[in-house]
Amino acid sequence: MKKIVLPILLTAMATVSFAQQRDTVAAPRRAGGLPGGPPAAGGAANAKPAPKPFKQVITDKAISRKGLFNVHKVDDKFFFEIGDSILNRDILVVNRISKAGAETRAVDGYAGDQIGENVIRFEKGPNNRIFMRKISFRAYSADSTKAMYQAVQRSNVQAIAAAFNIAAFSEDSKGSVVDLTDYINSDNEIFYFSSPAMKTRLRLGSQISDRSYIEAIRPFKTNIEITTVKTYSLGAAPAFGRAGVPAAPAAPGGASGSVTVELNTSLLILPKVPMQARYYDQRVGYFTSGYTDFDANPQGVKSVQMIARWRLEPKAEDMAKYKRGELVEPKKQIVYYIDPATPKKWQPYLIAGVNDWAKAFESAGFKNAIVAKIAPTAKQDSTWSLDDASHSVIVYKPSETENASGPHVSDPRSGEILETHINWFHNVMKLVHDWYFIQTAAVDPRARKMQFSDELMGDLIRFVSSHEVGHTLGLRHNYGSSSTTPVEKLRDKAWVEDNGHTPSIMDYARFNYVAQPEDKITKAGLYPRIGEYDNWAIKWGYSYLPDAKTAAAEETTLNKMTIEALKNRRNWFGTEINPDDPHSQNEDLGDNAMKASDYGIKNLKRIIVQLPEWTKVPNEDFGNLANMYGQLTTQFNRYMGHVSKNIGGIYENPKTVEEAGVVYEITPAATQKEAMEFLDRQLFTTPTWLVQDNILDQIGSNGITVIGRSQDAVLTRLVNDRILGKLLTAEAKSAANYKITDFYGDLQGIIFRELRTNAPIDIYRRNLQKSYVGKLIDIVAPSPDPAAAAAIAAVGGRRAGGSSDVVSVTKAQLKAIKALVTSAEAGTTDAMSKYHLQDLNDRITAALDPKG
Repeated sequence: MKKIVLPILLTAMATVSFAQQRDTVAAPRRAGGLPGGPPAAGGAANAKPAPKPFKQVITDKAISRKGLFNVHKVDDKFFFEIGDSILNRDILVVNRISKAGAETRAVDGYAGDQIGENVIRFEKGPNNRIFMRKISFRAYSADSTKAMYQAVQRSNVQAIAAAFNIAAFSEDSKGSVVDLTDYINSDNEIFYFSSPAMKTRLRLGSQISDRSYIEAIRPFKTNIEITTVKTYSLGAAPAFGRAGVPAAPAAPGGASGSVTVELNTSLLILPKVPMQARYYDQRVGYFTSGYTDFDANPQGVKSVQMIARWRLEPKAEDMAKYKRGELVEPKKQIVYYIDPATPKKWQPYLIAGVNDWAKAFESAGFKNAIVAKIAPTAKQDSTWSLDDASHSVIVYKPSETENASGPHVSDPRSGEILETHINWFHNVMKLVHDWYFIQTAAVDPRARKMQFSDELMGDLIRFVSSHEVGHTLGLRHNYGSSSTTPVEKLRDKAWVEDNGHTPSIMDYARFNYVAQPEDKITKAGLYPRIGEYDNWAIKWGYSYLPDAKTAAAEETTLNKMTIEALKNRRNWFGTEINPDDPHSQNEDLGDNAMKASDYGIKNLKRIIVQLPEWTKVPNEDFGNLANMYGQLTTQFNRYMGHVSKNIGGIYENPKTVEEAGVVYEITPAATQKEAMEFLDRQLFTTPTWLVQDNILDQIGSNGITVIGRSQDAVLTRLVNDRILGKLLTAEAKSAANYKITDFYGDLQGIIFRELRTNAPIDIYRRNLQKSYVGKLIDIVAPSPDPAAAAAIAAVGGRRAGGSSDVVSVTKAQLKAIKALVTSAEAGTTDAMSKYHLQDLNDRITAALDPKG
């Protein structure tokens, strides 16, 4: 029989509380060594104290509590009694901020934010020491009888993160007592911030030891909760926080002073036997964790990806019922707790957003699989904590951040989700208000105000709650889901109210902006909901397959399930990371971006004329008007982006070898032509309806800037080497495809339309023509300006190489425009048009002949 062991690893990156027994102690340092670490080499290194009798270390003064580790507090020292049964067990360490001040907050820095995650093991070392190793799961070999196992083991020694002297052995001789005080008081990457970069982002410098202390250590049956107060020097503010968001403001007078935060460290023991993994299938959108498997491929290695999912299993007494297809309750229900700090009027909607998923789990054979409850307050249960890693919670954060997020913590050995702390930022309500206003005010009178009714806002909170809970069930965004709905069905009242405007709440489909006032569609056809794809994805990820004893044994059954399910296009998954597929886009609706966007623009035209009235609030200035006009133009620009992605588009339909058809397919030429015609009609032909002087004069803006930015952004998306290169590739494949010469010919005809008749060229069109010529010049004679390169890279473009046909065809296009401009200049009588054409001529000449 093969001996199965846990993965060989590669280095990576009931309860009583000590709460209220505050111990303010500095972090003592051993001479020449780090807190909690081994002594420096030489001298004291050879004088390791022998363990003392238990009663001499854990004296009568000790305050002792039992749990995963028995914890003893003696004066200002904390001793952990680590049982031999816990040695060599994998322990997940999750670090969070419990409390923080305004100085740290940028994108991170709020109570509940996770700041680190590690897996550790305690093991006995030589000379009466306990080692704490940092564990990684990047490389794997399971069969210890083979030479490969030994080779992997030799090449992947786990780092010893800390070492502790054994102060005493347990009274029953089945454990070791170690002093963790110094280590807990130190500033280390295991128990606290996982990286220096994170501390920098939060403006945290060095720890100030005499203002840092252990607040409480609470042992539980399967976890230990450590609360510390840490004071750090206040560092300089970085230019930007995460994802380009401005960081917290600098302290007055520069980087000085200090910052104090309360941190929570959870040590959660992982299951002795990991849950059976389920291998990832790119046709179903799940988050994953992975490793390199040296056993799976006898002639190489294999990258293995496991999906993230909760452990849902039938009870033993219900297994026969489950196999017969009857709904059964799982051994362990998935429970989410709502932060009691959440305003009471929103609590029922957050709960509903969780409970809405119960129906989806019935597709996997489980009833009552998921539920939400209000978390107990400190008065109700002093031992209960939002930071406890054994609880899953929705944490309400008093933040101006317009967002919510659904992270989760999973077992890296199997993908089993162990807990989640959903971040619910207070100002997410502004985000959903602005979305709903701009996307539905034309059809829903409730949306025509700056403060929604509690009922409407509650409905929107419920939608966001369901979306974020979906992430914590393991589901990724499905940006392709909405593309499976025919556009005209979005206007069919009966159909859309029965089926929803997208089959997945995990899409970024927001609200039904295609619906027109005359369609009389109610909220059932405007809101997102858990749909067909979500039910299918839960069925795929959570169906229990009792006859498959390994993840590999499940693959045939799951593949057959998937092939059958995908006969229904509404079960299709479109990844959020595909830059080429027009079907996989966020914020879009329907199977035809041009038709859907035409309907969306009709509604924007209805809304814009009412904005001054609908945004009016007594005794306030025009800030609301400025915000909502900005939201409207942003929505317009989204439509332009949805359409633009069709040009140079490549559809992707992942398949296994058992399925017919191709995986990659070039977007039909007719569809790309339709996209160009849309851009001509709605963008390049000046959208003067956006120029509302009664709005712009109140908010200090102008139509030239608004329209110019929209047009320039689309040209940047289209006229770059990545898109042009795809058009060249398509032409090489078939002359019937939309070609680069078709693209340039269409754009020239659209953008230089006036030159055929010598009509005057107004300022909007002059700016458009300059912008287009500038994009062409940047391909044949790239600007050294880093900002220009960054703008191209931001939309996935890149500079053309010297051997590319892109440069050749672009030069030909510039020469054709130069000839057209030269001819038109001679017949132009409008002075501004003539100056403009002369300028274009000079720019093109300089680009084509820079030495001239």
